[in-house]
Amino acid sequence: MKIQQKITPFIWYERGAEDAVAHYLKVFGSGQVTHTQRWGENSPGEPGTVMVVQFELLGQQMTAFNGGPHFKLTEAFSLMVACEDQAEVDHLWVQLQANGGKPKACGWVEDAWGLSWQVIPAAWFDMIRDPDPARVQRVFQAIWAMEKIDLAALQRAYDGA
Repeated sequence: MKIQQKITPFIWYERGAEDAVAHYLKVFGSGQVTHTQRWGENSPGEPGTVMVVQFELLGQQMTAFNGGPHFKLTEAFSLMVACEDQAEVDHLWVQLQANGGKPKACGWVEDAWGLSWQVIPAAWFDMIRDPDPARVQRVFQAIWAMEKIDLAALQRAYDGA
């Protein structure tokens, strides 16, 4: 096998990796499952059930693993999505938490399988790189008070309005 990507996110789910991947492919509308591996006989999982789903999401290769209850997903690992505009933020905010997910603070949302996503407008990255520390601080103060990111409110904070 030729290595196509040197570092690949490997996400441990208790169960439901196949459903999670199907959901992500639907939400983002770009990607594909590249391989599915099932548990065999004399393995920790139930023979014939999905063990690993390798997939590509918006050009990013990822692996989803049904590993059981031994490890839990936490906010210590998240996937950040840079959104072009408020409409994309709004869309992903709703879709990623569909079927049992929940909103978190500062643009984070947890999906129904426990994976945390940061849904962030791309303009935020420019704002926090501004050489004026007062502008940067206002942007951080604004984002810390939000659940879903409001790009217009971030812009007002950035502008000092």
